[in-house]
This record gives sequence, structure tokens and C-alpha cells, in this order.
Amino acid sequence: MSHGHHDHVTALPVVAVLLVAAAYLITAARPGPRRWSRWRSAAFLSGLALLAAGLTGPVAALAATDFRGHMLQHLLIGMLAPLGLVLGAPMTLLLRTLPAARARRLAALLRSRAVHAVANPVVALLLSVGGMVILYSTPLYRHSTADPVLHGAVHVHFLLAGCLFAWVIAGPDPAPRRPSVPARLVVLGVAIAVHAGLSQLMYAGVGVDLPVPAEERRGAAEIMYYGGDLAELLLALALASAWRPRRRVTAPDDACAPSRPLASS
Repeated sequence: MSHGHHDHVTALPVVAVLLVAAAYLITAARPGPRRWSRWRSAAFLSGLALLAAGLTGPVAALAATDFRGHMLQHLLIGMLAPLGLVLGAPMTLLLRTLPAARARRLAALLRSRAVHAVANPVVALLLSVGGMVILYSTPLYRHSTADPVLHGAVHVHFLLAGCLFAWVIAGPDPAPRRPSVPARLVVLGVAIAVHAGLSQLMYAGVGVDLPVPAEERRGAAEIMYYGGDLAELLLALALASAWRPRRRVTAPDDACAPSRPLASS
């Protein structure tokens, strides 16, 4: 690949990120019944910045030659960037600014059976964590390093699966039939356990198919272990901060007692 062509390909993610950022900010600046949250905007732009950092620059250069760089790239693209993007509530922003008829169609799509099936926490868990297990425990990783198209498809999968998982677990955007917070915490706990288990197997070189030097493999396992813990802790905090437990309202005893006339003495 020529140097000029490589620069052109590398610039594409940056251009895409800038276009998405501009579209979000322009939409957020439109007048509405309520001013759009600056915190949401900051979260979305942070997610885009993390995505750009994972796809370009020193991280991308390191990922091309060192498996530790690949793992850092995976952490940015598949876990940290999706959290920021999801917390930016882009779907809510879109629903707020679309014409009423289009907003109703979009809301109906979000309530459709297909979206309901994909937005199931178990499905999101399998696509996110399961995809990671498949990548590192089968020959898929070695094939992706030799095929640029497959390599790009892996990035797209981890980005979309990461966004789906973050949305289902703690996203502020509407989701069809979202389970209770305790149920989502259980799913998040399973994801944490799988991440920890896979990183330990990777460190030991057991059950993984990674044609990389042992030093790089162990370093990548540590990045997965500690970086994954950080990303999942932030996701848990996002879920807990939005949790509003329902309070049971009990009437006073005298209010519950039937009203009777006083007996005459």
C-alpha cells in the first residue's frame, strides 16, 4: 500500500467522526421545548474522541505492530467510546427534533419485534462478550490481521455491539421492554466475569489462538483485565445514577379504616 493511499484511508475515520460531531451539535442547537443537556453533548463528543483515538494516530500505529496496541484499540472502540456515545442519548435528540410524523415512525420502529429481540440483554451480551471470545479463541484473529476487510468488519462489530450493550444496560434512550435494574446488573456481572476469565486465560496462554509473542499477549491480557474493569465500572455507575427505585406508598392506618358513625352511648 502506498503512503499516500494509507494516509487517505487513515483520514476517513477522522472525517466521519467530525461529520457526526457536527450533525449532533447542529441538531442539539435547534430550538425545542427544553434546552438540550450540555452533559449529554459532552458525553457524545467524548465518545467520538475516544473512537477517533482508537482508529487513528499512535494507537492505530501501535495496534498494527503490537498486540497490546490491538487490545488498547479494542478497549477504546468496543467499550469506552460506546459508553460515551450512548450516554449522549442521540436517539432522544433525534426524536425531539424530527417532525411529528417521522418521530412517530421512528418510535414505532424502536418498539418493533426485531428491535425488541436485538435489545434483549442476553442477546446484547452474546454479541459483545461472545464476539470477543470467538475472536481470541478461534483462528478469526489471525485471519483478521491478514485481511483488511475482515479487520475493518471486526472493528465495526465491536463498535456496534458495544453500543448495543451499553444502550441495553444503561442507555438513556428509550428501549423496548427494558428489564429491571437488578436484572441488568446480573447481565453486567456476567460480562465482567467473562472478561476477567478470558483475560486470565489469555495471560496464561490457555484456550486462545493468538500468534503473538508471550510478552505482548500477557500485556494485552492485563489491559483487558484492568481496562475492562474500568469500562464496566463506568457502565455500572451510569446505570446506578439513573436508577430511581419505586417507592411503595402505604396509606396511614386510620385512612385505611372504613368510615363508620360513632355509636351512641
